[in-house]
Amino acid sequence: MNRRELSVQEYIDGVIQNDRTILARAITLVESNRRDHQLLAQQVLDALMPRTGAALRVGITGVPGVGKSTFIETLGMSLVEGGKNVAVLAIDPTSRLRGGSILGDKTRMARLSTLQNAFIRPSPSQGSLGGVHRKTRETMLLCEAAGFDVILVETVGVGQSETRVADMVDTFLVLMLSGAGDELQGIKKGILEVADIMAINKADGDNKLPADQARRAYKNAIHLFSPRDAEWTPPVLTCSATEGDGVNEVWNTILEHRKNAQKTGIFQQRRHQQQKHWLWDIVEQEWMARFRDRTANDLDEIERQVVTGTLSPTSGALKLLAIADEDAQ
Repeated sequence: MNRRELSVQEYIDGVIQNDRTILARAITLVESNRRDHQLLAQQVLDALMPRTGAALRVGITGVPGVGKSTFIETLGMSLVEGGKNVAVLAIDPTSRLRGGSILGDKTRMARLSTLQNAFIRPSPSQGSLGGVHRKTRETMLLCEAAGFDVILVETVGVGQSETRVADMVDTFLVLMLSGAGDELQGIKKGILEVADIMAINKADGDNKLPADQARRAYKNAIHLFSPRDAEWTPPVLTCSATEGDGVNEVWNTILEHRKNAQKTGIFQQRRHQQQKHWLWDIVEQEWMARFRDRTANDLDEIERQVVTGTLSPTSGALKLLAIADEDAQ
């Protein structure tokens, strides 16, 4: 039995009242690829825009196995106990072969998911670079309009285009591991350039000393690169999400980063830049979708000619652009 379609006003009222069922349906609406859903979602978002922007947006990334979900649950529990409303947008890997996603974050954050002031929304990455669903930003706005104070965005941690994550949050936290041999062997310049804070997780038991050694190594390495913000040198901390040690220190450092960014004007500059990036990302996505629609009848044949070598890629691209231009007139 199909559910009754909600009106724009019902979506708006439900989100404002923090009705979890309607909020979840609104998120599903913005994630939909159906054109009618997209048009409806934009009406909802436009009406809710004045209620957005007040939350602290934190991106959290790290390689698989670093303990992102455990860290987020421990941090989220602490924030809720302190009176905060916390939304977790957890991006699940999408299978390249079958398109399915695990969507198991509510299982991995079982305790946090039961709290009244917490909301966990798993979304498939759908192959997006940086492990971020292309509609994550819209979902973030819906959560802000629903009254959440803190938005935590957990990425897949696949190591691709972390800048896409950093470009939509106020603070970008990178979780690292120790005990993997040379601590700098696999370090990525790109991560250091976009990280606002780094934390060595699983610093407990016999791993405390290696974690501290890793902290010193990463701290020295950071000085070799130019930070995102000239007024802020990314600190490197240690923590244990399972034990709870150091997690509050990480949160206090996130608050310190926001305070510093607001004082220097970087906070508002980032927000403005994020809006511009968002605008042009959507323009590029929409333009590519329309381009494919306009060239659909010729695309396969031109691709075949390019693949078989009877047509150069440049000539093929120019032909497609000419077809798209002609169709648009």
